[in-house]
Amino acid sequence: MIVDIIMPKMGESITEGTIIEWRKKVGDPIKMDEIILEIGTDKVDSEIPSSTEGVLVEIIGQPNDVMEVGAVIGRVETDSAASQIEKSSEVKEETKAEKKIKSKPPSKEVSIKTKSTEKKFFTPVVNRIAEENDIAYDELMNIEGSGKGGRVTKVDILSYINNRQNISSKPISGSRITPSQTFDSEDNKIEMDHMRKLIADHMRSSIDTSAHVYVMTEVDMTKIVDYVSIKEESFYNREGFRLTYTPFIIKACVNALIKFPDMNSSLDGNSIIHHKNINIGMAVAVDNGLMVPVISNCEELNFLGICRKVRDLVLRTRNKELNPDELQGSTFSISNFGVFNVTMGTPIINQPNVGILGVGVVKKRPVVIETADGDTVGIKSMMYLSLGFDHRLIDGAGGSQFIESVRENIEKSDLESLL
Repeated sequence: MIVDIIMPKMGESITEGTIIEWRKKVGDPIKMDEIILEIGTDKVDSEIPSSTEGVLVEIIGQPNDVMEVGAVIGRVETDSAASQIEKSSEVKEETKAEKKIKSKPPSKEVSIKTKSTEKKFFTPVVNRIAEENDIAYDELMNIEGSGKGGRVTKVDILSYINNRQNISSKPISGSRITPSQTFDSEDNKIEMDHMRKLIADHMRSSIDTSAHVYVMTEVDMTKIVDYVSIKEESFYNREGFRLTYTPFIIKACVNALIKFPDMNSSLDGNSIIHHKNINIGMAVAVDNGLMVPVISNCEELNFLGICRKVRDLVLRTRNKELNPDELQGSTFSISNFGVFNVTMGTPIINQPNVGILGVGVVKKRPVVIETADGDTVGIKSMMYLSLGFDHRLIDGAGGSQFIESVRENIEKSDLESLL
């Protein structure tokens, strides 16, 4: 029986998806719940498991195709006898194709598919060197490439030939060829992956949409740093994860948003939408990109609730376990580049928000301390905050008052009642 593979619904507001990669090819057996392809939406990339067992007999949706939810993107044959026939036919076709391959590589850039379905790309200069040195295609495919995506470069093949000659005790004419003595003049052009395309489009759109303005301030984090140091062991024993500075910043930001509701709004043409709830988008770095999961209804969470939400969302973001709906609905965003030891930055507004808070690293610095007995210099744990806001709605005074409120909320936190 033929079973259709359809484009799944990835979230309430998701109507289409982009096919990124098929993990199986036509003729491959598929087990129940085995990952068969990867699909991307405008919010998240997801691995799709098979809902049945059988053999993949047809691929309809090709990589980079955008298809509507519910559309048929492939088909699986669940009948074991028919599956064997399909598989046998596939093997015969591959055998015929293999007979046509000559021992020498082609003279122009090609893509050769290995038995493990891995693809390797060879440039004309690599093919020419391989042909001149009697390197067969199967030997060429076994050379480890140092270029992007594992591509075999001119340096790689020359180094391989040199090492092969040394092993065979053959004399080498001229000086030894090493990577430092050669130069691969060919640029490696690759297409952006799905996530990078989404980030690029989203960031460019934000710059084109919002009138970005930035204000900065520095915050004395000494009280919070000392508090975390005192509480970290007991907190870890109770909760099973480390207490970080991030929840303190989020809590201070939420209180400031309650006081300045314009920063928790968005623009719809000439209309201002004041959001009922405070939903904080939290930028999380992942492999080859960035995702912004949302902590919803932050005004209803106490400090411990925020700690647990932050931990949960960060883990599931990095493990690719997020629901697409968890990447939507932010009303304000926070980007903590301090985790990468960066002092200060100017993050781009996450549309349709009108503000984003940039958080720098916490570092000890000498600062002037004002006392009733006069000024003195002391060592404090300091942090820079930067606020990016949309000048179409928020003026300089409003932005300055907001970031000052965040600073005060951090420095004057009632730490005794937090945990």
